[in-house]
Amino acid sequence: MNEEKNPLLFLSELQDFIEERYKKMPEGSYTTSLFKDGTNRMAQKVGEEALELVIEATNGTKERMVYEGADMLYHLIVLLTSKGMRIEDFAKELQVRHNPNWQKH
Repeated sequence: MNEEKNPLLFLSELQDFIEERYKKMPEGSYTTSLFKDGTNRMAQKVGEEALELVIEATNGTKERMVYEGADMLYHLIVLLTSKGMRIEDFAKELQVRHNPNWQKH
């Protein structure tokens, strides 16, 4: 029986792949080009993709919203990797905030 994986687990696998790109910096890789362009460019791409997601949410289709949201997540994971962070760091923060006793900083 071929069980389907939880898609959320793929985000961690994707970051593992992106981290490998960061270590090896293979030529011809879009991910490598982002790392080489630096933090400002990576952050700019997250912002661009977030804006495209907002546009699709307000005036587009669900399919395009998913597409642009996936682009945003990818670029966010690249940025996080460059900063030595993991997508799980964000998940842990949300987990903490889910506690009824959580107080905003």
